[in-house]
Amino acid sequence: MSATTSGDYVVRAIRGDEWEAAKRLRLVALRDPMAGIAFLETYEDALTRPDSFYQERAARSADEPSGARQFIAEASDGEWAGTVTVLIEEAGTKDWAGFPVEWRQGHVVGVFVRPEHRGSGLIKALFDAGVAWAREQGAERVRLLVHEDNARAQGAYRKAGFVPSGVTVQLDADEGKTEFEFVLEWPS
Repeated sequence: MSATTSGDYVVRAIRGDEWEAAKRLRLVALRDPMAGIAFLETYEDALTRPDSFYQERAARSADEPSGARQFIAEASDGEWAGTVTVLIEEAGTKDWAGFPVEWRQGHVVGVFVRPEHRGSGLIKALFDAGVAWAREQGAERVRLLVHEDNARAQGAYRKAGFVPSGVTVQLDADEGKTEFEFVLEWPS
């Protein structure tokens, strides 16, 4: 996958040897005030994971072919300004919540843009790279889940072209709270 330039950023897939930078960005993301409703992992849990976890994750993301790809936006000073990861879900399987997967699809997870880079259109550039990769993998659509209380993220996803599908997921860890599925579909 080649890199694309968006304003002052280069959007590209991570390389296998960049696990330390990927780990650092994940830890920054998990310190965000919305992390408690945006991620299925806590800062404390991520901090206790061995380096081998991050090494394996980065290596898997960089492999061709792979069922997952992490994209980052790199600022002109080398700082990783944001990230998205796309997982490929196969039709006929069940997703992480136990629901049947009806299409070969991309599932966007781990969305984060550093606060000082928000509002720059960077999230759209990251989504564009992730969606392009999912399409190259034969995905028929791309989806993501967003917490009902995360209005900021819902707005960003809508601006990137995602729309609510009507599917909701009840969160076990957050009783009484729901995540909404947003999808980006394209003509066959």
